[in-house]
Amino acid sequence: MPYSSDLICFAHLGWDFVYQRPQHLMSRCARERRVFYIEPPLFDILDGDRRLEITARGAELRVATPHLPASLDTVPRAAAAGERAVAAALRALIDRMLVEQDIRAFIGWYYTPMALNPTRHLRPLVTVYDCMDELAAFTDGSPALPALERELLARADLVFTGGYSLYEAKRALHPRVYPFPSGVDAAHFARARQGLSDPADQAAIPHPRLGFYGVLDERLDLDLLAGVADARPDWHQVFVGPVAPHKFDPALLPRRPNLHYLGMKGYDDLPAYLAGWDVATLPFARNRATRYISPTKTPEYLAAGKPVVSTSIHDVVHPYGDCGLVHIADTTAAFVAAVERVLGADRTRRLREGDAFLAGMSWDRTWAEMDSLIADAVAVRGGAGGAGDAGRGDATTGEVSADDARDPVWPSGVAAGRYGRRPRPAPVGERRHEGRTPSVGVRRRALSGDARRPRIG
Repeated sequence: MPYSSDLICFAHLGWDFVYQRPQHLMSRCARERRVFYIEPPLFDILDGDRRLEITARGAELRVATPHLPASLDTVPRAAAAGERAVAAALRALIDRMLVEQDIRAFIGWYYTPMALNPTRHLRPLVTVYDCMDELAAFTDGSPALPALERELLARADLVFTGGYSLYEAKRALHPRVYPFPSGVDAAHFARARQGLSDPADQAAIPHPRLGFYGVLDERLDLDLLAGVADARPDWHQVFVGPVAPHKFDPALLPRRPNLHYLGMKGYDDLPAYLAGWDVATLPFARNRATRYISPTKTPEYLAAGKPVVSTSIHDVVHPYGDCGLVHIADTTAAFVAAVERVLGADRTRRLREGDAFLAGMSWDRTWAEMDSLIADAVAVRGGAGGAGDAGRGDATTGEVSADDARDPVWPSGVAAGRYGRRPRPAPVGERRHEGRTPSVGVRRRALSGDARRPRIG
């Protein structure tokens, strides 16, 4: 059943930070309805000037950035008064947006449980929790996250996970959990096969080049980077991406003549950097922060036609390592040996096998399946969206209830969601899929449909 409701996304990443899962999905959602992407707040203005800056990123996509008084960011995060003030400010801005943008019935889409405090009073038609990371495992993860996630799971109608490790961790916590590993815009990254000109800041770096793009933070195996650099001084490692603000000291990055940190680049620029690499790498540490990651860059590297070497991250080993598409190595010696092997491997066979594997993994397909599930959930609720005041919740004054004051809201730092920025719905009727394992390969995942074990493709 089609639905016409707006969608409000409560995000933990700024829109203009690294382009990844939220941007891919929300851009596709905005092809059919209005999407309001609410970034984590910036504490960057004088007292009294709090505002919600709304900018258009397409015909139906709006990015909403809360600007709050700098004084609110100086209050210790554990201070109840400070938390209540931040929650009240955010709630008031969101409530005003609902009125000014004439948002009535809407889908509530959460990327972080930390967004519950300023939105707990809202009543979405359907609540979606898209769990793309285990935020509590990150270096600056708030101690409030586990309790807030339990509450979000109790409120959610649908739970999506960004990989199979997360799916296994969440599947017993909710009756409708669906694994949606990273899709890929294959045509975008296949441009790297077309002999693109080397970017100016990469052109002078000698070959062979081992490349990585992504956020530089506690998830990288710094000892491995240094070890490979020392073992093969003739190889040059290129890192494209920002250092994670607020939680990782760039001084910790190893420095060698053959280690090159080029900084953050735009999504449109990535194919040109990839085109100049001989091997693409995933040199992740095996620690608490990487236990549940499912790197979006894995299928992107393959779409670019690059051989890939990775450490033994679960969602890379299964399925990419199992299929022979990614070479797995954890020690310096093993990593060096794996790179040596892929440098001389058969390119034609690699491209053929990689392309066949990626054929069913587009972001368009991922969004279509998610959208189908949402439409079914709306139908179960008995609402087609677009009418009434249900989306405006039970308050538009910005006052904070006792429930809202209980837990921290988007605390300072990255786990608060400042990656470069920053309901109680009625029961959803019959809880279907109880005790079943939904299949990511099923084309139409109706809430009442049959379910099987998850698989890729």
